[in-house]
Amino acid sequence: MNEISRLIRIIKIINIMCVMVKMYLLVRQRLKRRWWVRPVNLTRQRLGFHETCFAQLKLNDKEDFFKATRMSVTKFNVLLTLLREKLQRFSRREPINEEIRLGITLTYLSQGCSPQFLAWTHKIGVSTIRNIIYETCDAIWSELHSVYVSPPNEREWKDIADRFYVKTGMPHCLGAIDGKHIRIVCPKRSGSLYYNYKKTFSIVLMAMCDPDYSFVFVDVGALGSQSDGGIFARSAFGNMILRNNLELPPADNLPGTNTRFQYYFVGDNAFPLKPNLMRPYPGRNLSTAKQNFNKKLSSARVHIENAFGILANRWRILHTTIHAAPKNLDKIVLATVVLHNYLMLDRNSGYFDPNLVDHVENGVFTPGTWRQTSTGMTSIRISQANRSTAEAFQARDELAEHLLNN
Repeated sequence: MNEISRLIRIIKIINIMCVMVKMYLLVRQRLKRRWWVRPVNLTRQRLGFHETCFAQLKLNDKEDFFKATRMSVTKFNVLLTLLREKLQRFSRREPINEEIRLGITLTYLSQGCSPQFLAWTHKIGVSTIRNIIYETCDAIWSELHSVYVSPPNEREWKDIADRFYVKTGMPHCLGAIDGKHIRIVCPKRSGSLYYNYKKTFSIVLMAMCDPDYSFVFVDVGALGSQSDGGIFARSAFGNMILRNNLELPPADNLPGTNTRFQYYFVGDNAFPLKPNLMRPYPGRNLSTAKQNFNKKLSSARVHIENAFGILANRWRILHTTIHAAPKNLDKIVLATVVLHNYLMLDRNSGYFDPNLVDHVENGVFTPGTWRQTSTGMTSIRISQANRSTAEAFQARDELAEHLLNN
């Protein structure tokens, strides 16, 4: 018994010594610092970017304010009101207020500038800038995604299908699906997990959009090294599509016929053919019906390309190679998606420009202006194996015949 009590006493002494060593190292590290706050940062309240430039843009230069934040002053104020409680901080020293936090984050996302540059201009420590960006991006997603990126109900699904039919002639189409690689700096100790077929490091943004270029479902964070079929199958909505677990409208008559046909999504050759997921016919020298089907499907599928184009054009952080930990990468990308949907709802806000997307003008096809510059996001690679059922092939053939005859 005495030996046990002696052993317990020794363990306690060791624990106390460990705590003392940690405290000594912490104090020593702090003493090594030349200053607690850099002298130049002490002038932030008088000479910082927010006080000298951002506030002036907000009051007097609406055009440059839009370039800096991708939104009007009104939309900025509404967004600030929605996020204020989440961004509020309390400290013995005067904390950085909510407007500065949101302004820093929007500038970072819209311009793709480095946190170090923002630290110099705002006269704030670079580690503080990074924390502000990650915390604000997380607040944007957690507070707003349930409103602006929420799954549609049955009535909303049917409304999406009707709008797709009016714009493209594809009946019962619920959305266009695609995935993009977003370049990143290789995370520490990750090996080749994020190394993709383009010989860069990336994470994958898988998304589906409606005919108005707003995102309906998004999934981000898949490793760049994964096969594209695996990425889709492991994504939340991809898994629901493949297992037919989405609450979609029941099969209905195709327009002008008594033929019942289920609702479906469209994608390119990277995706498997399923009864609820249409992809183009492969090969050349196709029949008239198949060529017509591919043309119609392409007119619907191009909406997701344009949605990604608008996203990357407005939030130019996606043009760059993002340097952040994987958990923070997800926050950054998801924040851009929520902001995209938030601003797309108001077509008069200036965020959406019809010239940005592919359109037909006086009978002439005009590619969107986003195609004139590289978005920095590459498409997922065509999968080599797509096993499909006879039911899926039959459904595609049936739809192709309907499109040809109507």
